[in-house]
Amino acid sequence: MDGDEQLLRGRAHDHDHGHDHDHDAPRPGEAHDVGPGTACRFHCTGETASRDRAGGLHLDSHTPAIRVPAGLVGPPASGKTSFVRALIARRQIDAEAVVSSDEIRAEFFGTSPAEAESDAADARIFEERDRRIAVRLAAGHSAVAESTNVTPQARARLVALAGRFDAPVTMLRFAPDVADLLRQYTERGRTDLTAADVRAYAAVMTREAGAEQLRSEGATAVHDVPGRRETITPSEAAAHFSFA
Repeated sequence: MDGDEQLLRGRAHDHDHGHDHDHDAPRPGEAHDVGPGTACRFHCTGETASRDRAGGLHLDSHTPAIRVPAGLVGPPASGKTSFVRALIARRQIDAEAVVSSDEIRAEFFGTSPAEAESDAADARIFEERDRRIAVRLAAGHSAVAESTNVTPQARARLVALAGRFDAPVTMLRFAPDVADLLRQYTERGRTDLTAADVRAYAAVMTREAGAEQLRSEGATAVHDVPGRRETITPSEAAAHFSFA
């Protein structure tokens, strides 16, 4: 979990009964961009998606690969960690490029969930996350912020941090159907979250993390990462992107 948890506490029994109705947002797997000449810190290997006769997903056209920070946006169990692990396994990014709030939480608090689940703990975790991202950006390295980032407040923090280094931000959206999300949550056997928690995060994602919303907040480019709904594995999804 991430700093969104401060805002989501008390909403664990919210339910999401629909899908994202942002009609300006392409289907999952399609890429979003704000126009020609925009700098992306990672580059997606295409701006539009198509399928071949076998159902394979292809992204077409090319954009320059430029170092900028990337933020992952999606509920718990939406595939963010599997995606970054695939990027690392494919040697598309170094493991050090991924700055994970969950990993920092584990470093600081280990197996003490009571101590880790507080506003004070979140503040400490995200101060450290910001510090690590800033160190990488100051050195000219790429950084991937692996947190849920489903609320505008959480994303504003990333955009402001990138702004200190004049770095445009790319957002990668993970927005599976709620049924797929709950299936992945069950398969992973997570004990730190309930199904109600996952639904609450998904509901906020639907309301507050559409592609147009992310662009309006300052994201230079927004891309949907394909997944289970498109029968795309994490490794196949990773192959659509390259990082400089």
